[in-house]
Amino acid sequence: MAQHTPTAQSPAPHAADSHDLIRVHGARENNLKNVHIEIPKRRLTVFTGVSGSGKSSLVFGTIAAESQRLINETYSSFLQGFMPSQARPEVDVLEGLTTAMIVDQQRMGSDPRSTVGTATDAHAMLRILFSRLGQPHIGPPSAYSFNTASVKGSGSITVAGGEAVEADFSRTGGMCSRCEGRGTVSDIDLTQLYDDSKSIVEGAFTIPGWKSDNWWTIRTYVESGYLDPHKPIAQYTEQEMQDFLYREATKLKVGDATLTYEGLIPKLQKSLLAKDRASMQPHIRAFVDRAVTFTTCPSCDGTRLSEGARSSKIKQISIADACTMEIRDLAKWVRDLDEPSVGPLLIVLQQTLDSFVEIGLGYLSLDRPSGTLSGGEAQRVKMIRHLGSALTDVTYVFDEPTVGLHPHDIQRMNNLLLRLRDKGNTVLVVEHKPETIAIADHVVDLGPRAGTGGGTICFEGTLDGLRASDTVTGRHLDDRATLKGEVRKPNGALEIRGATAHNLQGLDVDIPLGVLTVITGVAGSGKSSLIHSSVPAGENVVSIDQSPIRGSRRSNPATYTGLLDPIRKAFAKANGVKPGLFSANSEGACPTCNGAGVIFTDLGMMAGVASPCEDCEGKRFQAAVLEYRLGGRDISEVLAMPVTEAEKLFNSGESRIPAAHKILQRLADVGLGYISLGQPLTTLSGGERQRLKLATHMGEKGGVYVLDEPTTGLHLADVEQLLGLLDRLVDSGKSVIVIEHHQAVMAHADWIIDLGPGAGHDGGRIVFEGTPADLVDARSTLTGEHLADYVGV
Repeated sequence: MAQHTPTAQSPAPHAADSHDLIRVHGARENNLKNVHIEIPKRRLTVFTGVSGSGKSSLVFGTIAAESQRLINETYSSFLQGFMPSQARPEVDVLEGLTTAMIVDQQRMGSDPRSTVGTATDAHAMLRILFSRLGQPHIGPPSAYSFNTASVKGSGSITVAGGEAVEADFSRTGGMCSRCEGRGTVSDIDLTQLYDDSKSIVEGAFTIPGWKSDNWWTIRTYVESGYLDPHKPIAQYTEQEMQDFLYREATKLKVGDATLTYEGLIPKLQKSLLAKDRASMQPHIRAFVDRAVTFTTCPSCDGTRLSEGARSSKIKQISIADACTMEIRDLAKWVRDLDEPSVGPLLIVLQQTLDSFVEIGLGYLSLDRPSGTLSGGEAQRVKMIRHLGSALTDVTYVFDEPTVGLHPHDIQRMNNLLLRLRDKGNTVLVVEHKPETIAIADHVVDLGPRAGTGGGTICFEGTLDGLRASDTVTGRHLDDRATLKGEVRKPNGALEIRGATAHNLQGLDVDIPLGVLTVITGVAGSGKSSLIHSSVPAGENVVSIDQSPIRGSRRSNPATYTGLLDPIRKAFAKANGVKPGLFSANSEGACPTCNGAGVIFTDLGMMAGVASPCEDCEGKRFQAAVLEYRLGGRDISEVLAMPVTEAEKLFNSGESRIPAAHKILQRLADVGLGYISLGQPLTTLSGGERQRLKLATHMGEKGGVYVLDEPTTGLHLADVEQLLGLLDRLVDSGKSVIVIEHHQAVMAHADWIIDLGPGAGHDGGRIVFEGTPADLVDARSTLTGEHLADYVGV
């Protein structure tokens, strides 16, 4: 009987291998319009589209948010109570999610104790290294920490049985006792606080809000008995001056009232100076900037460390020296250490430091305060943790990883994104730069417009398919700016002499006035150091930096820009009532929701539920207030209008408000014509917030405008509109200085100043000054080479 040999068959695919897509069905977060999309796993997918089209709502607000929420639910109820609670995104179906690692542009905390070293654990590893090898040996790792103070104590404790036992304890820390680990000490300029030729009752105080007729503010000083309120401060005795400035809080009986007297300095430190500078009103911030100066701590010379920590060294290098080195130099020093006893520690530390260099941040130092990093630098520092990770099948979510990068550095970032993908991860990138879109395995284009005009998928597929499509991105993907045929002539110059901030090497440069000047160079070459330290914001200078807009759910474009004030006054005048009625944060607020428009229900460890207020139906105002109208609209209808519609309303007829129309024009000029006046700031994208800030500052009086990377978050199509705005500013007689990497802005400049040639101590020099055409012809710098390739010369 012949034996039957079965034919060879390929094994059936395993069921687990079929989950190769992230499926999103019915996404409605923010402006998304019931979006359905399937994203391939273990591929690099780039999401693009005009600013405000819904990219962040889909990637961050839906996919990443749900992934993190599901992971948080795996923890115990006890732990969830300490974690931020997240509501489920507005979406019908989300399938195929993996663990999401979000690497966004959020600035790192501005806590003065936070540095690049502490934020990445590199400093912790250095402390362990010095505690093992440092000579003389001074103690455990905490002895090298500027966040740990040295303490000693003794006393008795009662143990079981009622027996008292004497106990001593001590802890060796590395904190400098004088500056408390901050590296700087503050000094208050007394001449900014009062006029010593006057008495207190004559109005000696020059502190905002401390007027002589404000009785409650100065009452304790007048009735304290510690000093003569009718005598000029300059004539105070030594004891009176001590009580006036430094006396600790003391309870006083004044008539029937009990008051607390406190010296002027501690009183100000607890009230004005303890507040976050960014949250202060402009006039208070200006006062604080005048009155308080920060100088390097003379005890630790700015290192933050105690003398003991600075005395312990490895091969003549202390931990303070190591932290002030550029990271690429520190990496070389660590590589040269040959100590088998700490071999595993040296390997991990070496890998961390090498990751800094690889990602283009080798010019930083570990003692750099994390709050001083730009958005792009902060994002790349966050990447450090992920580069050497052994995790796979993770979803990495990036928000414009090329922000702040010179064209020369973008290829390096692209290689890192591809490396993460090739390890078996899903990489989702929100990006506008053509260089990064070009490396995508899959492209998703949202739009077609921004705001309510966006929120749909216009295209998904390959790069070639996008280029052939008729979407806004597809049409602009190959846009290339051309060099100006004729540049403007300057009408003066802003002279900078001997600039030495950070890595600047005594620069002398003349910045032309009356033209568009672009400052460029590789990341870390000294661009921001040159401009922000030498051209500070002042009476004639309007500086628009990358600091984030702060605002709660109650903040919106109308309140942030000051637009709501003239509108409220116009409503009040037209209806014969008080302006406060037309504020959702004041008298006119719906009493049920307190003007929030929604009712929040706290569910403990679970995400709270926000439901529209049933009384005001989400309009935020009392019903009686909505009876008052201007131009046929009530105040809630005005706040729901987009900028372009409101601009027409307040430009003619009985509803004409010139002050409001001027602000609305500026919002339209920066490309925000589609956003509604009452849209919460928390729902705006990064690019929208940047342009909102630009529109606000455009109303300030100043002859010189300084813009720090204004193309951040802008789509290719929006850059053209920005260039038109910059031209209008220059043509109106302003001088515009732009720190920028975008080649279209460089090509449009009248004058270019290129810094370099490298970053950190390899930069800080002027490598080119002249017109864009001269830079392209010379090709003498990295910028010149990339600009020449861009314009096709």
